[in-house]
This record gives sequence, C-alpha cells and structure tokens, in this order.
Amino acid sequence: MSIAAKPNRSRSKPARLEARITPQQKRLFERAASLRGSTVTDFVVDSAQQAALEAIRDFRVLKLDQEDSMTVARLLLNPPAPNQALRKAAASYQKLIGASR
Repeated sequence: MSIAAKPNRSRSKPARLEARITPQQKRLFERAASLRGSTVTDFVVDSAQQAALEAIRDFRVLKLDQEDSMTVARLLLNPPAPNQALRKAAASYQKLIGASR
C-alpha cells in the first residue's frame, strides 16, 4: 500500500477517534482482530481506512475518453424517444406517486 493510502503512524502525531459500540460489536472486533493477529485498534483503523478508500473510489468522477464523452453529450442534447418499456415504467411510477398522495 502506498504512503498516501496508509500514513506512517510513527512520523505524524496521532489523532484520536472515539466511537460508541455495542458489547456485541466489541466482541466481534476483538475476535476478528485476534484471528488476524492484530490489536483491536489496528484492526478497526485498518478496516475503517479500507472502507473509506473504497467509498472514495466508488464516488470518483467518471472518466470517459473523448469518443465516450461525445456520445454522452450527443445523447444529452438529442435524447432518443422513449421506448415502450420506458413509457410503461413512467406510467407505473405515476400510478405509484398518485396512490401515495
């Protein structure tokens, strides 16, 4: 893992993060940490970091090449006419919305 992805804890002043968890969650984290041969703190920090990196990766801006960008722009400027499946879905949605009001 790169330095940017996993900061070297020995070079920077550690920050504190606290969380309230249930006793069941604590036992779960302790068991998982034990199975990995790490401390609960290291297990939780590493797991949270992985989840954060994954969330950021999932929400990155979609990068398209020039041809794909042109296709998207063309479709936005000149959308195709709705097909039967789309019209049916829109009608179902309208019924659903009308029923909830």
